[in-house]
Amino acid sequence: LLEKMADVSLKEAALIVGVVAACYWNSLFCGFVFDDVSAILENKDLHPSTPLKNLFQNDFWGTPMSEERSHKSYRPLTVLTFRLNYLFSELNAVSYHFLNLVFHGVVCIVFLKVCKLFLDNRSSVIASLLFAVHPIHTEAVTGIVGRAELLSSIFFLAAFLSYTKSKGPDNTIVWTPIAVTVLLVAVATLCKEQGITVVGICCVYEVFIAQGYTLPVLLDTAVQILRGKGSIPFSMLQTLLKLIVLMFSTLLLVVVRVQVIQSQLPVFTRFDNPAAVSPSPARQLTFNYLLPVNAWLLLNPSELCCDWTMGTIPLVESLLDVRNVATFTFFCFLGSLIVFSLRYPGDSSKTVLMALCLIVLPFIPASNLFFPVGFVVAERVLYVPSMGFCILVAHGWKKLSNKSVLRKLSWVCLTVVLFTHALKTLHRNWDWESEYTLFMSALKVNKNNAKLWNNVGHALENEKNFERALQFFIQATQVQPDDIGAHMNVGRTYKNLNKTKEAEESYMIAKSLMPQIIPGKKYAARVAPNHLNVYINLANLIRANESRLEEADQLYRQAISMRPDFKQAYISRGELLLKMNKPLKAKEAYLRALELDRTNADLWYNLAIVYIELKDPAEALKNFNRALELNPAHKLALFNSALLMQESGDARLRPEARQRLLHYVKEEPQDANGYFNLGMLAMDDKKDTEAEAWMKKAIKLQANFRSALFNLALLYSQTAKELMALPVLEDLLRYYPDHTKGLILKGDILMNQKKDIVGAKRCFERILELDPNNVQGKHNLCVVYFEERDLIKAERCLVETLALAPHEEYIQRHLSIVRSKIASSSATEQSALPAGGTGTGTATAAAEGKKTSFQNLNKVKNEQKATQATAEDNKGHSKSKKRTEKANIDKETPKKSSEEIKDIEKKRVAALKRLEEIERILNGE
Repeated sequence: LLEKMADVSLKEAALIVGVVAACYWNSLFCGFVFDDVSAILENKDLHPSTPLKNLFQNDFWGTPMSEERSHKSYRPLTVLTFRLNYLFSELNAVSYHFLNLVFHGVVCIVFLKVCKLFLDNRSSVIASLLFAVHPIHTEAVTGIVGRAELLSSIFFLAAFLSYTKSKGPDNTIVWTPIAVTVLLVAVATLCKEQGITVVGICCVYEVFIAQGYTLPVLLDTAVQILRGKGSIPFSMLQTLLKLIVLMFSTLLLVVVRVQVIQSQLPVFTRFDNPAAVSPSPARQLTFNYLLPVNAWLLLNPSELCCDWTMGTIPLVESLLDVRNVATFTFFCFLGSLIVFSLRYPGDSSKTVLMALCLIVLPFIPASNLFFPVGFVVAERVLYVPSMGFCILVAHGWKKLSNKSVLRKLSWVCLTVVLFTHALKTLHRNWDWESEYTLFMSALKVNKNNAKLWNNVGHALENEKNFERALQFFIQATQVQPDDIGAHMNVGRTYKNLNKTKEAEESYMIAKSLMPQIIPGKKYAARVAPNHLNVYINLANLIRANESRLEEADQLYRQAISMRPDFKQAYISRGELLLKMNKPLKAKEAYLRALELDRTNADLWYNLAIVYIELKDPAEALKNFNRALELNPAHKLALFNSALLMQESGDARLRPEARQRLLHYVKEEPQDANGYFNLGMLAMDDKKDTEAEAWMKKAIKLQANFRSALFNLALLYSQTAKELMALPVLEDLLRYYPDHTKGLILKGDILMNQKKDIVGAKRCFERILELDPNNVQGKHNLCVVYFEERDLIKAERCLVETLALAPHEEYIQRHLSIVRSKIASSSATEQSALPAGGTGTGTATAAAEGKKTSFQNLNKVKNEQKATQATAEDNKGHSKSKKRTEKANIDKETPKKSSEEIKDIEKKRVAALKRLEEIERILNGE
């Protein structure tokens, strides 16, 4: 056979590549669908910022292997290729699909090389073409996660080809190819677990092909040895030695693999694989029936489905079920082929034997016969078994075409099969264009799978089409009434539609389907974490009602009692406890969650929020920094830690705060809050031009940004650009007509700069309409009356103002001055007031003391939008990642630093001096 082995010619390779390209070119237009979302879009192991070692510590989906929710699918080399895709094109699906197409072409060419070991040249090309166009491969090729099959197959076939070179002249052993085989088996296994099954194929090849034994010869030799009539032949001893080396290396790989999964099998629900949790004989009958189902998919791939779980294939619960006939027929056919291949010598039997090995051995891990898997049928796991099927078909075609009577018919049939399969593959690729098209195509094949109805609902939900999504979720509950996930989906969709009552009812149905806790007994059953989310979702729903916070807390504690390692329950409970003003208990919850996962940046972030509530900013900053060490791009940690640094009043922290805000605006370029806070930092550093630029950027993104508008106007007024402040204040008051400080600032500018007494008077009168007890507005209106020479009205006004603030000395002094002017009634004294004097008086009164009008205008940092939602959910910072991302991050700005207080005090002293000058003018000195 080795002498017959020939290299693949360039023409043959070009033909194979051309056919693959013709069948799969349209896969380049498909997106990320189904399992691609978890394996690629949501997998942090693809990101360059994630250490490479994580690929070897986490499963295929990016979940740590130590966690129970891990699927235990250990494929680090496949994930590495995804990471390379991400490095070059990030999340551009075209590059991922293109690489899959290339890998499929490589597999087809290597497979052609393997076929030439057992078939003639023409039959080998036919087998390879059949493999290239078979529609069953669309899930492995067009589905990006199917790359695990492609990569594993390349090294699987390479390992086998290497082993075929281990037999030297005179039946000697060549060890180098064996060593290469072991290495390639390990690589194949790191791409996908089934790669290890190539060892079994190598063993069969060694005994029945390389050594030429048949089953009768082996049995006869064994009988002779047992009777003591003969010894083991030297060639057989050599064969045993090779097999022992292979088996030992395989055992070593298995031990390593068991260590990697930490001796734990993955947790699957009964919905993933109903037969796995069924009693005998339904379990055995169903698993055996699945074998002819898979064979039929290879023989007739007309109805393909991306998901065969749940009720797709009803359980075979009785021996009288008619489907058992298919099982019996399948085993009879398979048995006859095995007997033929093992009993008789000759090339034909050897070809059949190797084809059967390729069909059976790689399929064993997915067969459910030895251990349960998380699916009923999966088309992609037929990728390698289909190689053996294609060899059988090509071999059978060769037998038929050798007969002159059937030669033309065999060619016609072959052409029809190749053409129809290619068309079916091309058409099937379009089904993988989007999640909606994929799951809708699956529903055409099978309407009894609730998961498919749910997945169509999810696809519509992602498009914000909640009304239509709800219809599919409800249908899922009707197809599978005990599907907890379906009821949860209905509840979530009702919540999105603001139908709280219906949402709670759906969550309560889902909760009733959960295993019930027996009081006084420890809960021991293993529950899928995603099903426990029903407690989280229900609690999150009802905690919106302030009177039901304790009830929500009870639900979180119930989830924790069912699974003490349920991290999300601790996180959600921590958020609730903060809302209940129990920061110490919230701290306990987050610390417990950190015991379960110290690499979760969100947990460190939430703990930082707790320390803010506990008035411990130093510890809060440490935890923000821990979050950023784990995830340097954690947007909320960047933003809130920068604010904390700004609040500290420590000028040494401002450069770092600025860097974090710059990083934040890079991550969130459309969030005006980042630019606003950069502006506030620049104002702290007296960088007025830079502050102006940042404020304008914030306003450009959010035209009605209250805080940015006011602080920009304030900046202009403090830098002698009062007239530039006016149009900004006009915008502010257009959006917020009740903005008191804006009205005061506008009135001051109109009085002092524009000499528009009427306009200023309107501003101060508007303030008093909003707040009749506003001392600043009231006093400034008194000054307007004085400017209008209406001393009686000014006196009455100051009397009323003094009643509001009886301890303010400057009001008393101003009242005394006005009364002395009234008593004096001298024209000279009346004309002693300069034109700008009153305006100065306005500014002076405004600058006087903590309660005067313009004192509070010094870079107003508490002037951010303080909506109820912000005050409740954020309190200046975000308590929860999800809530804060959805809420406006219009943060409370920091308290004044010691430097700022000194600056204010200087201004206050200057204002007092100006007041004394005005009083001297009023007294005619």
